[in-house]
Amino acid sequence: MLYLMVLPGVLFYIVFKYVPLTGSVIAFQNYQILKGITGSTWVGLDNFKFIFTYQDFYLVLRNTATIAFYQLLFSFPAPIILALLLNELRIMMAKRVIQSLFYLPHFLSWVVVGGIVFELLSSQGVVNMIRGWFGFEPILFMQQQAYFRTIVVISGIWKEIGWGTIIYLAAIAGINPNLYEAAVMDGANRWKQTIHITLPVMFPTILVLFLLHIGNFLELGFDQMYNLLTPMTYSVGDIIETYVYRAGVLQGQYSVTTAIGLFQSVIGFVLLWIFNRMARKTEQGLW
Repeated sequence: MLYLMVLPGVLFYIVFKYVPLTGSVIAFQNYQILKGITGSTWVGLDNFKFIFTYQDFYLVLRNTATIAFYQLLFSFPAPIILALLLNELRIMMAKRVIQSLFYLPHFLSWVVVGGIVFELLSSQGVVNMIRGWFGFEPILFMQQQAYFRTIVVISGIWKEIGWGTIIYLAAIAGINPNLYEAAVMDGANRWKQTIHITLPVMFPTILVLFLLHIGNFLELGFDQMYNLLTPMTYSVGDIIETYVYRAGVLQGQYSVTTAIGLFQSVIGFVLLWIFNRMARKTEQGLW
């Protein structure tokens, strides 16, 4: 019965993750959609040579790496901090209400969230209305390059922070209460209990999720960026996913964009392997 229960998950990964890997051969061909994979001309590494000599590729790669770094720096710790704060709440009803409010945005699509962000930051939106009370001129935030990456990170945190806390709260729930009781007997306050009990017990969970995040370092998500991008912010917000959509789907450059996607996956694997080797020194890791 256990194998039967896990079968849908296994089939999902086989059909949607492993079978599409065979399409990676397009990166080494001059793929023609009418000829198919078997009839297209083999060009070897020519597509990779092209992308590394293409100036726009470095702009896209730099934007992707920069936003990914910001998300790693700010978005990754956010659910950990929220889980620790929720763990300190002693009124269960208040804790459940707050959890529900933070979980809700996860179930909204990025089309809806993008619309909310544009409305809040428009010239007549709430943010500019508050600025007007203090005598400031309205700013078109979504048209300004200086604000775009900050908006991307903050909107991503708002949407996913609640969902990300679920695993961390589960890890906290598994902590033996006797550890806290012993700490109280030794005179430890709530801060010291968090530092010396809660965080060390959460560390294996944090490390595993960090490694999974590193493996997807250059995969920021098409939906968010596509719904927040404007023509004025392409120079700072055009990432690999949006470029692949524009050049691959709209312009039909299937071989080049497949090569970019393969390069993206290889970089993710290399980063995962490096950080996993480092994690093994703490006797933790994915393998």
